Amino acid sequence: MKFVDEAEISVHAGNGGHGALSFRREKYIPRGGPDGGDGGRGGSVYLVATMGLNTLADFRFVRHYQAKGGQTGGGKLKSGQSGEDLIVKVPVGTMVYDAQTEELIGDLTEPEQTVIVAQGGEGGLGNTTFKSSTNQAPRKITKGKPGDARTLRLELKVLADVGLLGLPNAGKSTFLRSVSQATPKVANYPFTTLHPELGVVSLGVGSSFVIADIPGLIEGASEGAGLGIQFLRHLARTKLLLHVVDIAPYGNEEADLADDIRTIVAELDQYSEETGAELDKLDRWLVINKTDVVLDEDREVIVKSLLEELQWQGPVFEVSAISRLGTQELCNAIMIYLNDMKKAEEEEVFVSIPSDAKQKTEGWFPE
Repeated sequence: MKFVDEAEISVHAGNGGHGALSFRREKYIPRGGPDGGDGGRGGSVYLVATMGLNTLADFRFVRHYQAKGGQTGGGKLKSGQSGEDLIVKVPVGTMVYDAQTEELIGDLTEPEQTVIVAQGGEGGLGNTTFKSSTNQAPRKITKGKPGDARTLRLELKVLADVGLLGLPNAGKSTFLRSVSQATPKVANYPFTTLHPELGVVSLGVGSSFVIADIPGLIEGASEGAGLGIQFLRHLARTKLLLHVVDIAPYGNEEADLADDIRTIVAELDQYSEETGAELDKLDRWLVINKTDVVLDEDREVIVKSLLEELQWQGPVFEVSAISRLGTQELCNAIMIYLNDMKKAEEEEVFVSIPSDAKQKTEGWFPE
């Protein structure tokens, strides 16, 4: 199925039912009085984050969603039946925007997380409601209110801990296959990855993380070259970027490994500036791939020269994705990094608790 990460749909909540104009009519009771019931509430439209969905492709075929309206009230004080709410399932990681105002309505990052996108209309009032001592036979009712109607823009951002960056054919997909159970397409030509791929790296019980691979970037991607930069949004939720580079061609004097790295960094900066995604502020590790096809002495010279030219200060890992050389050490380092980040976040939350919190809670609970 084709990967789709954007969709536009229209939603319409149900209208409220009208109130009833009715009077009690029974034998021997000529003036029974008003007995018109209220109208039912219209159904609302909800979006629910659902595991097992990983694309917005279904919304290419069904773009309009209508909840049921409430029924009109009846005589004998019978209220109209409320309209059934409409539940629309979307993938976890879906962001919901109002298409007209670009207001963010909801960011569904947890399974079963729900957001109401169209409120059902209230039911009208029957004439019984307007009965009083001075108006014992009211002929007044109110109509049901219309339900909300709006156009939504859905945007899917995959949920991953680590994102892979690099030029086409840098070996990102091969790396993902070697460290996880994911099976992205691998071939000896550019742009074999046409949409984001996710893989879960498991290092034991309770130790796992998710890696996202996106199509390779080339120079001018921010202007639409290659597959463009539309898939960079899927790295917005990641905590760490792995910049994968292919060392194999760099015995050729015409090749420039540092320039290739700067190309990716430039596109990353351009995207962050245009969208405010701040991908350029994420920690980025350098992963030099395909080291098994270069002689050790040549590899050492190339890597040393590269780091000096870039004045690289961050972590560097030398791996071979196809033979899995160095991949276990890299995954272990990632797991330690993510655990440390999680611990730091928890400590920050703990420290943010007011110092007088204990005093405020004294007496709340019995001894």
